[in-house]
Amino acid sequence: MSGKVNFILMKKKIFLFIILSLFVSKYVNSQISSESLKFGEVLSKISRYYVDTINETKILDEVISNMLHDLDPHSAYLRRDEVSASQEQLDGGFEGIGVSFNILRDTIFIINPISGGPSEKVGIRPGDRIIFIEGENVAGTGIANIDVQKKLKGPKNTKVNISILRRHVSELLDFTITRDKIPLFSLDASYMIDNNTGYVKLSRFSTTTSNEFIKAVKELKQEGMQDLILDLSGNGGGYLFSAVDLADQFLEGRRKIVYTEGVQNPRRDFYSTNSGDFINGGIVVMIDETSASASEIVAGALQDWDRAVIVGRRSFGKGLVQGRFELHDGSELRLTVAKYYTPSGRLIQKPYETGYDEYSKDLLNRYNSGELSGDEEIDFPDSLKYRTLVKKRIVYGGGGISPDYFVSIDTSVNSDYYRKLISRGILNSFILSYVDKNRKDLEQEYPDIEVFQKEFNGMTELMNQLIKYAEKEGLEYVQEDYEKSKERIYILARAYIARDLWNTSEFYRIYNDVDPIFLKAKEISNNAALYEAKLKTSE
Repeated sequence: MSGKVNFILMKKKIFLFIILSLFVSKYVNSQISSESLKFGEVLSKISRYYVDTINETKILDEVISNMLHDLDPHSAYLRRDEVSASQEQLDGGFEGIGVSFNILRDTIFIINPISGGPSEKVGIRPGDRIIFIEGENVAGTGIANIDVQKKLKGPKNTKVNISILRRHVSELLDFTITRDKIPLFSLDASYMIDNNTGYVKLSRFSTTTSNEFIKAVKELKQEGMQDLILDLSGNGGGYLFSAVDLADQFLEGRRKIVYTEGVQNPRRDFYSTNSGDFINGGIVVMIDETSASASEIVAGALQDWDRAVIVGRRSFGKGLVQGRFELHDGSELRLTVAKYYTPSGRLIQKPYETGYDEYSKDLLNRYNSGELSGDEEIDFPDSLKYRTLVKKRIVYGGGGISPDYFVSIDTSVNSDYYRKLISRGILNSFILSYVDKNRKDLEQEYPDIEVFQKEFNGMTELMNQLIKYAEKEGLEYVQEDYEKSKERIYILARAYIARDLWNTSEFYRIYNDVDPIFLKAKEISNNAALYEAKLKTSE
């Protein structure tokens, strides 16, 4: 009987796959329908006659994923368990207890409770260690990050009981935490660089991005901001409407921000509304090779309208629009339905005709070719030459947004020792331990980030402790490598300390002092001649 049931279920899955294939056929060719039937026949024969038991779901998942990769590099299939995790990042929130944590020495270590969240309300503190969750021991058991999330996340208004170990307290402390909606912020940092210039860093484009930005700009204006550095480096994108809303903050009047077009999707144009909060004042936008999608929409629109100077390295080149199609089992098809174009008509998407594998090596190829280091300039053909819409400056299409000022990637401080400190998580875990042991003294000595920036100077002692800690973790000290990288290691260590004492905004206040793109952006923002030089009308 079980075999008959399995066969019926298998036939249903085959039918659903055929329907999916028929839908996709509009984007491939008319022959795929008959090929889909052939695939159904093959899978049916495998299910009925194959010598061993097979996992039909796994086979279908792999076939769908491979089929989509053959279409383009950004069409994707997400399993049901992947959909919610992906959506949290874009919707700007999840339901849980509201803590950032790390696993340190096989123990769940609280870095910070989220301000105003349920954990902070009941008294959870930075440095607390979670020992039991619902009576189950979770310390020293090899628990993984994903398992911690599963135990701590849950529907709003449900409760979770945890027992924590707190430094200098002999017994375990028990807490009952009522889960709530926890915001996921897309704005990592905002602060005044000097008396006139503000800095805002966005990590993604979610449903909350525009509101977060407007709030930050209002606060920075109150501190005297006249010009802005907008940091989109490392920002992989997100929602189209969030990118349009952000670009709208900078553009005066009704100006085209982006348009989308596909064979099955007629052209759609998106415009500014003249309701922006920063339509005056200079703007420098930071991008790099990992800035993608929504980041490129914003950078491209501001460059095309001669509204900002773009600094950094050519962006990723992701200009394909995905439509979301929910499948019967909660999984999701994200199918490319259109392409992005900047206001001047530049196609953001880089070529992908050579296939998915080659496409995925693009950043490595850029590095090896010397593009990221500036050893080899990109040779754009005349067919990719465009003009900006106000000053008629020359800009280029062909994939990604090319900066007005190029900043090469800094490899001078790299060494194997430094890379291993980072990739193995040794530096991060050392700082977590260091702050945990010294939190009270650090908070007393450095009441705010300004004092910390000016007065924290214990490099020799801190680095000696780090070297010993790394050796205990199995990383051998290499004098030559250390000397090459020590200044960067020290800056990063200080930035981690600031993050653990305060938040990510304070991390960037420290780390930006050695970020080449930021330093160039700051130079341009503070130098009117440099700023205007790239916004001159072309002859």
